[in-house]
Amino acid sequence: MIRRTLRWIVGHPTASVGALLCLVMVASAIGAPILSPADPLDQNIIDKLTPPGADYWLGTDDYGRDVLSRLLWGAQFSLLVSFLSVASAMLVGGTIGLVSGYVGGRTDVVIMQVMDVLLSFPSLILGLIIVALVGPAMSSLVFAIALTAVAPFARVARAPVLSLRNRAYVEAGRALGFSHARILFVHILPNMIAEVLVMATLWMADAVRTEAALSFLGLGIKPPAPSWGSMLRDGFENILDAPWLSIFPGIAILLLVLGLNMLGDGLRDATDPMIAGQ
Repeated sequence: MIRRTLRWIVGHPTASVGALLCLVMVASAIGAPILSPADPLDQNIIDKLTPPGADYWLGTDDYGRDVLSRLLWGAQFSLLVSFLSVASAMLVGGTIGLVSGYVGGRTDVVIMQVMDVLLSFPSLILGLIIVALVGPAMSSLVFAIALTAVAPFARVARAPVLSLRNRAYVEAGRALGFSHARILFVHILPNMIAEVLVMATLWMADAVRTEAALSFLGLGIKPPAPSWGSMLRDGFENILDAPWLSIFPGIAILLLVLGLNMLGDGLRDATDPMIAGQ
């Protein structure tokens, strides 16, 4: 499955471009300590609001901080929050959907009704409520974004389980006396994990947007630590005098979200037997 997926991505233009964009963003975040031309927190009031040029490739903000350095370090925070929130939602929501679909009956109905309640809240509104109650911090951001994604992951994981639980090999496992845990995690999970992983790739793009929106509203990481959303907010206050403060973080968010969506589309096609077999 992994080799087939990699071959599909390499031979699929959309997936290849998406994977390349994601790799560039991840490499930039990991290499921020090396690639950054300056400390992202260093202030130089004399050079404040300097436009992009030879000295500052992407200009400086209203405190004289290097925008390129803050952009690279901000990528670490944005990617880390998005990854942790999606991974948590995938683990919790996937387990809920797996167990709910396998058990079925009234338990399945009750669990899915709870998931429907979560789905009724827009992700940004639910995130705003959680962060406003808990307070702006990295942990609260991860929790808020993860909570908004639990229900979609539960729905995606449950759907294939409803058909897999009645397959012959599952019935054979029950007849041989296998435990429910073994049937779930050894026999059913490997046959539906691909759909959950594709969902994770696509939902991570939404997590990036949600984190940027919350940080833009002042509910993200506390200043002066950089994040793409907070950089957008700072740029908005100087949009007429220094438009580059908003343009570059906006382009970074756009490229990352675009890359994740393109990669997710490619993975979806690679794991779909009807499309991959053509």
